[in-house]
Amino acid sequence: MEWTGALYADTPTAEASAYIGAPLAKVWNVVTDIELMPTFSTELKSAEWVDPVRGPELGNTFTGTSRHPKLGEWSTTSHVVECDAPRAFSWAVGNTETPGATWRFTLEPEDDGTRLRQWVRMGPGPSGLSLAIAAMPEKEQKIVFVRMRELEQAIEHTLAAIKTFIECEEH
Repeated sequence: MEWTGALYADTPTAEASAYIGAPLAKVWNVVTDIELMPTFSTELKSAEWVDPVRGPELGNTFTGTSRHPKLGEWSTTSHVVECDAPRAFSWAVGNTETPGATWRFTLEPEDDGTRLRQWVRMGPGPSGLSLAIAAMPEKEQKIVFVRMRELEQAIEHTLAAIKTFIECEEH
């Protein structure tokens, strides 16, 4: 990730993609299984659908608990804001109108497999990053850059773990 000088108000994004040697439906079933996702993530430690509604459908809600060495542990509530099987799955963290972050998986057929992309946009609503910026406003650009670089690396790790999981199951 290159230095952009972005501010939090710019709603910065990070994204990565990976080719997975499996059909769309197989990849879709994995990326929409939010209870499985913590096994692939460096930060997400648990996730579960809010009862009684479960599963990847527009409007459904899940809770997640994350952990970061410098930020500690926190829990959030996320709302599915896009569910276009088997092409796109997206959720807003916190308020759907002004989320603290929005995460998205997109899937496209490629050769005999699937191109999987994961994307995140911070803001525009408050998040843990907002708290760090409020404590050190003179360092906002650096705080945003470091966090977005961390998220980009975390996405790359998650995609690699999903790829390994799916491709090992395929054989």
